[in-house]
Formats: sequence, C-alpha cells, structure tokens
Amino acid sequence: MSSMQTNSRSGSPTSFIDAANQSITVNGIPFAYRDTGPATGVPLVLFNHWGAVLDNFDPAIIDGLAQTRRVITTDYRGIGNSGGTAPLTVGEMADDAIRLIRALGLKTVDVLGFSLGGFVAQDIALKAPDLVRRLILTGTGPAGGIGIDKVGTVSWPLILKGLLTLRDPKFYLFFTSSANGRRSASQYLRRLKARKNNRDKGPTPRAFMRQLKAITAWGRQPRQALGRLRTPTLVVNGDNDIMVPSVNSFELARLIPDAQLVIYEDAGHGGIFQHHTDFVAKAQAFLDA
Repeated sequence: MSSMQTNSRSGSPTSFIDAANQSITVNGIPFAYRDTGPATGVPLVLFNHWGAVLDNFDPAIIDGLAQTRRVITTDYRGIGNSGGTAPLTVGEMADDAIRLIRALGLKTVDVLGFSLGGFVAQDIALKAPDLVRRLILTGTGPAGGIGIDKVGTVSWPLILKGLLTLRDPKFYLFFTSSANGRRSASQYLRRLKARKNNRDKGPTPRAFMRQLKAITAWGRQPRQALGRLRTPTLVVNGDNDIMVPSVNSFELARLIPDAQLVIYEDAGHGGIFQHHTDFVAKAQAFLDA
C-alpha cells in the first residue's frame, strides 16, 4: 500500500483509505461518495463492479490516479451507504450517474468503469456525450456481449468455493489460477482491507441479486450503437477474464471508433488490479493525451 499523499477538497493531505464518506441527495435519494486528489483539471468519476461498495475500489489505483487529478468514487443506488433500491437495469444506473455528476456541479468528466461499471460508463457516454470527455472501460463488454448473461452461472460455484475455503470469491473470480494470479489476488484483497475506520457497509443480498438481474438483462439486450461514440476510449482487460469473457474487450475496441486496447497476459477480470502500477501509468497517459 503506497503512502502517497494527495489533496482532498479541503486541501489537507489524504489517501483513499482515509477519505471522508460524503453524501449528496439526488432526486430525494442520498448517494454515498468519496472525493480525493487535487481540484484541478477534469475530474475522473469511477463506477465499480457487481456488489461493490466504496471499499471495493482499489486504493492503489485511486491513489495513483489522484496524484494528478480529482477522483470521485460512488455507490450505486441501493448499495452501501447510498439510499433507495438497486435498479434492475444498467440504463437506470447510468441515469442515476448522470444526475449525480450534474448534482456535483461537474460540467465535463472523464469516466472509468470496471465490469458492471463499464456497462454503466458506456451508457453514460451514449446518453450524455457532452458530459464525458474520455472513457476507460475495464473488465467489461458491450450490451449483448458474449457470455455476459452467464455471469451468475460462472460466479455461483466460485462464490461457494470462496465460502468453503474462507476466501473472498474475488480471489477466484478476478484472477488467474497461476502462481502470479494467486499472488496478485492476495495483494489486492489485502489492499481492500487497508481502511480501518468508517468503512462502507456491504451490499444486502437483495441488492446483490437485483444487480445480477441488471447484468443479465444487459447481456441479453441488443447491441448499442457504439459506432456513434466520439469519446476517446481506452479498453483494458486480462487475457483470461472468466466473468466478462475477454473476447468482449476486443469487441469493444472494434466497435468504438479509434479505441485503444490493452490486454494483460496471465491476468483475469481484475487485470487492472494485478497490474495496477502499469494501469495507472497507461490511464494517466491516456487521460492527459
């Protein structure tokens, strides 16, 4: 865990594991968020995976990115400390996100989505192209993408394996089973536990299941017109993603005009966590280009 110091809104040094839990009310619903990094340039807004709360954002990635820009992380509606009921569609999550970004007073943002967050990020960019300057899509795929509607089928046995081996299921779901993958998994899960105080609350089983329905529906819905996207886009994944099969990252790079593609070898769904230093460098270069 790096001891990198960044500046919070108040100007006091902070890192993600010490960032204050904040809340903003949008359409009568409180949305939980954290806000780190210098208040300069275009803010970067992050959207996370199925069942994720604020403490599931990788501090190594947030602190790395927040060295040079303002980074805003948030909980979806009905998850963690956000109020309301978890939406049953990605489209509603994207609508929430657009309203949240505007409620924060932001006119232009960069967006980084991981997994489910990548579905949401695509939908934000299609619905509000004037809002999104640059787009980073990681461990994700297009609507109607191969195997996306099977995420539950793939995940349940490994969630059960996690329970039986007393391991976080992400150990099996996000990383390859090589020595390299297992070592990276352990390091990543350790980073997620680094915050000791004021942790976010985990998802309820109901919210978890409602999000799975939204993911399954995304996997079954028709392809979106990604060829219309004029937003510069970076697509990143491991070469062996079992949750959102890696073929979907190649497909995104093909469908989105001039998209850049980064594929990490011997890496899975969580390739950006396994290669967090390299990913941060590539993301910064892309955002600053």
